[in-house]
Parts: sequence; structure tokens; C-alpha cells
Amino acid sequence: MAASKVWLGCSDSRCPETTILGLQPGDVFVHRNIANIVSPTDINTSAVIEYAVVHLRVEQVMLCGHTCCGGAAAALGDSRVGGVLDTWLTPLKALRIAHSVELAAILDDNARAVRIAELNVEAGVKVLMSNAVIQEAIKERGLEVHGCLFDLNSGRVRDLGFGTTKGADLCGASSQIVRGNHGMLVFQAGGASMIVR
Repeated sequence: MAASKVWLGCSDSRCPETTILGLQPGDVFVHRNIANIVSPTDINTSAVIEYAVVHLRVEQVMLCGHTCCGGAAAALGDSRVGGVLDTWLTPLKALRIAHSVELAAILDDNARAVRIAELNVEAGVKVLMSNAVIQEAIKERGLEVHGCLFDLNSGRVRDLGFGTTKGADLCGASSQIVRGNHGMLVFQAGGASMIVR
């Protein structure tokens, strides 16, 4: 069975989509990059979206940011990260400037980083919603687009209300995406085993 959804997420190793969603390999088509940035000029992201929407005919596009994001923290700082990373994080720096008053009013550094991660998801969903392939699939077959945020502390994914569903309950659990059983790979002296809970 082909994947029914495409996950656009962050490369952060703490955000494995199949574990987060409780899915098995093959259940979700995946594209990840630093800080889950969706740029209309990124041919890699565009190719993934086109393949997933046109050829796999996924039913859902999920753009998911997360708390404790290093890209968000870097965008909030004044120092350079270095190399191509400064160029890659430019959209986040632009969000910081565009929302400077709102972000400056948030005194807690962690809360400020969460807010810029939310703003990044919102900006990414706007790019997705302007993509011709996605627009056609929404019109022709009801493709859904969701903007979400994964909370590393609670392990929950929250629908931010961006996209086609505008905050609708995605899984019957008060705006949290929780699906399937969660697997855990346990390493012991004699080898490894999978525990499903």
C-alpha cells in the first residue's frame, strides 16, 4: 500500500515522523530539512511535493515544526551560524524581523523559540497553499494540508490551524495527531528488540 500522507519536517533526529505518528515504514512519504523550511525556490522540496501529490496521490500534506528547534534558536540570535546555514536560515531571520514587536514582548526564551517555530510553519503552509500542484489536488480530490507543531516534552503533535482544515480535529483527540501504535527499539547486550505500545 502506498503512503497516504507526506510529512515535511525538520532534520532533527528527535523528530522521527513514523515514531511520532505511530506508523510503520512505508506509511508516510518524508522530506526533512533544517528547521522544516518550505521555500518556493527549493527544487528538492518542490520535487518531493510533486511526487507525493501527483504520483503517490497522498491524501494529506503535513508540515510539522517542533519545540526546541536549533534553527529557530539560531534565527532569534544575532550571531552568524556560518557557511550555507546562514543563507538557509534567511527565511526565519525574515520572520524574526517581520514579527519583531510580538517576539520582543515574549520574555521567556523557550516560548519565543516556540512562537517563531509556529510562525515558520504558518509561512511554510502559505507557500504550500500557493503551490500549483497542491492547489489542483485540493480542488480536484480534496487534498488536505495541515500545519502542525511537535512538542518534544509531551510527545504530542498540535494542529496549528493553518492549511485546509483550519484547526479541525485531525484524529479525534482534541487537535492532537496521534495514530497507531508506537514502537521502541531496545538495545541490550544480546541484541536489539522492538517493543510496541
